[in-house]
Amino acid sequence: MRPRPHRLPRAALLTTAAAALLAGCGDAGGLQSAGPTPTAAGPVRLWPDLPPVTAPPYDYGETDTALVPGVKVPVGGVRGLDPVAVVRAEAAAHPTAYAGPDGVVRETVPGLDDCARTPDSCPVLTPYYRDLTGDGQEELIVGIRMPQQQTEVRCYMPGHGKNRGRLTRIMSASDQLVRVELAGRDIVLRSVSAGIPGYEYRTAWSWDGRHQVMLPTRDEIVRVKPRSDKAHGDGPGDEHPGPVREERR
Repeated sequence: MRPRPHRLPRAALLTTAAAALLAGCGDAGGLQSAGPTPTAAGPVRLWPDLPPVTAPPYDYGETDTALVPGVKVPVGGVRGLDPVAVVRAEAAAHPTAYAGPDGVVRETVPGLDDCARTPDSCPVLTPYYRDLTGDGQEELIVGIRMPQQQTEVRCYMPGHGKNRGRLTRIMSASDQLVRVELAGRDIVLRSVSAGIPGYEYRTAWSWDGRHQVMLPTRDEIVRVKPRSDKAHGDGPGDEHPGPVREERR
């Protein structure tokens, strides 16, 4: 029969622990109080009697994807594609769509034909490449200059399985952007807030494997301050702590 382990009574354990704490009070590395611990509080539901929603919400097209007709992805991946040809293929496939994820603004289309002759005035910006989906293959990230200081950001994914060799658009978003960033596998769009001076909108788009599309997973209003020296940094301002989150839809 295995003997039971010897255990001290609870009172003895408390006395021993208290003695250890007291003995360590004079040491430089001794325990110190961090102050009162705030009481944990869960979310409180407001208006619990609100009726259930019966009408479907408005569709903003975040989950819209589309195969780009007539574009074949080379064996080496999307770096072998001409981004101007990709945008031109989408414009040709949707000639009457001048808004939304499928459309290219009417004033932008003629500029696509001038990209080879006058690259500096080409509305399609220098492309970027990043594995946004985590599958080990790079996606093509394209920026398009639009009228009224709008910039559209589109992402294209090389196809898998039955769509191997084809190109799928997995993101399309436009705004008056002041900066576009890659953060890990996220694309962050930054635009100035017209109605709240000193703030900017920041929307992070992330890959959603369930819907096979990039989704706006985080939307913030962040306070910024003017830069005192434009020679330092490359952003519109330095961020203050404490972003304020707000849905923009």
